[in-house]
Amino acid sequence: MTTRCATPEAAIAALATLHGQASTALRAALERVMAGGAPPTPEERAAFRYPELRLTYAAGGARPATRRAWAKFQAPGTYATTITQPAFFRRYLLEQLRPLMEEFGATAEVGPSGQEIPYPYVLEPGRGVEAGDATGAMLARHFPTPSLAEVGDEVADSLWQAAPGAPLPLGLFDAARVDYSLRRLVHYTGTDWRAIQPWILLTNYHRYVDQFIRWGLAELAREESPWSGLVLPGGVQIARGEVGADPRATAEALTAASPWHRFQMPAYHLARADGSGGVTLVNIGVGPSNAKNITDHLAVLRPHCWLMVGHCAGLRGSQAIGDYVLAHAYLRRDRILDELVPPDIPLPALAEVQVALQEAAARVTGERGDALKRRLRTGTVVTYDDRNWELRWSRERRPLNLSRAIAVDMESGTLAAQGYRFRVPYGTLLCVSDRPLHGEIKLPGAASAFYERAVGQHLMIGLEAVEILRGDLGSLHSRKLRSFDEPPFR
Repeated sequence: MTTRCATPEAAIAALATLHGQASTALRAALERVMAGGAPPTPEERAAFRYPELRLTYAAGGARPATRRAWAKFQAPGTYATTITQPAFFRRYLLEQLRPLMEEFGATAEVGPSGQEIPYPYVLEPGRGVEAGDATGAMLARHFPTPSLAEVGDEVADSLWQAAPGAPLPLGLFDAARVDYSLRRLVHYTGTDWRAIQPWILLTNYHRYVDQFIRWGLAELAREESPWSGLVLPGGVQIARGEVGADPRATAEALTAASPWHRFQMPAYHLARADGSGGVTLVNIGVGPSNAKNITDHLAVLRPHCWLMVGHCAGLRGSQAIGDYVLAHAYLRRDRILDELVPPDIPLPALAEVQVALQEAAARVTGERGDALKRRLRTGTVVTYDDRNWELRWSRERRPLNLSRAIAVDMESGTLAAQGYRFRVPYGTLLCVSDRPLHGEIKLPGAASAFYERAVGQHLMIGLEAVEILRGDLGSLHSRKLRSFDEPPFR
């Protein structure tokens, strides 16, 4: 039975009620079975379903004119998707629903869907699937299980086919896809997915983490700071007033005590109390596979932006160790996304992100004009899947020359392609850590000196860019990332 909702707030409340009822019923049946009780009846199991949100746009009269790139209908019709965790996504859902209902006059209905909630998604974190004689195999016979056959990115990848009479997709991801990624984020990052902030910095070196923790604790110790708390892998949380007299010593102790080494891509989250969203730093490690993996899952949270702040090899003789590279194009030789976003598909540089990164570099370094140009160069970044690309220089020389590339790394092109694919604004600011074509390769002594000198400033540029972008979300979520048959939700 569906409920007609007159306002966005009413629709979200109805979604929350249905999701809560379904989760509670599923959890109660699981507890009963794991305690040795009877399995759920077919009637009980019918209640273990995600809620569905359905919008109908009749397009009476003139179509509303808007410069907004999201929260608009491309054509009249009925649009639907399943929703999970509506309380957590309330702010996002309101941002989408208010324009669609108030400007376009869409009607909203909420009701149970036909999509079952897999039982692992209602278990508390750390709770096993075995208790007494109840094993995972036995639970799978009586409860919905995660089925990858029902989880996909067909909408994002423009592969979806609308069945006759079926509603059009309302968003890029349905509830099953979102829940799958939320649990993967916990596994990879070592933190609750609820702690992840809408502004994301991605790096490939742990030394950036050290600087992030130091800076975050210093901010928490500052009385007028807008930051409210820091979350580290393993669930370690530090609130304002808990930093102590020496933030640097506290940072070193926390870094040593945090079980970050247990997780493949540990994440660190600095939250704000003013509602504008905090910053998450993820150490994704090295390589395009990690870059794709983590952004496959971060994308379901619909972040405002992800920025790569890592190291690269400088290719030009005029560059020096410690210089910056602002990517305005990518030569993608990472190969990992070739089928989903073929290399001949151009990835546009987003003007808002480019301007923010350059202005942030000027503010942090104190340099402008020609002085800044000597430190920061804009150009093409080549992303490889082979760390030892230099060993096949005879084959790589020509494509690098033709691309006019100025730097090489192993993540930026992948992250840009994933941002383009999932409609998440993206950008790259790299720091030159070696110049292999000019005799300056990474050696232990030189590398340590470089890291100590350059990492702190580089991280601060990324954080300053976030502050600049924070002020203009309408322009940041660009039409450059939207297709001609784009779903209404961002």
